[in-house]
Amino acid sequence: MTTLVVRLVHLWEKRDTPEAKRLIRYTMVSAISTGVSFGVLAIVFGVLHLWGEIASTVFANAVATVPSYYLNRAWVWGKGGRSHLFKEIVPFWSMSAIGIVVSIFGAALARHIGQVYNLDHFEQTLIVLTANLLSFGIFWVLKFVLFNRLFRVHPLEELDELVEAA
Repeated sequence: MTTLVVRLVHLWEKRDTPEAKRLIRYTMVSAISTGVSFGVLAIVFGVLHLWGEIASTVFANAVATVPSYYLNRAWVWGKGGRSHLFKEIVPFWSMSAIGIVVSIFGAALARHIGQVYNLDHFEQTLIVLTANLLSFGIFWVLKFVLFNRLFRVHPLEELDELVEAA
């Protein structure tokens, strides 16, 4: 835990470097994507009752992946022009698909909890939203490192060395 705090303090001190700005933007895109996913999930599962927990979670996360891709590519990593199918799109969507699979397990667990504790629909919606958040939180750092490689920038581990060299 101390290492994390030290790293966060170090990152804050170096917040004007390109790598730190990239991490901050990546965090902001993650927050936007989470908001989109939560909003869609709350509407299709919580309000409209269109589908069950699993189908609603898959749909919400697939919808959120589209703006996530474009915001990460353009705003976080500064890439323009056409996307490369096998170097960018396929790895990005593959990683997103893994996250969606994990979120399916989270949604199934949320459904189970709702059945065991006989939760009403509002409580069940809160459990599904929480499971979705935790599922994608698992992949946050892993995706950052992968996206750095996809969009040809330095991985997070090199941040300290780059800052010191500058």
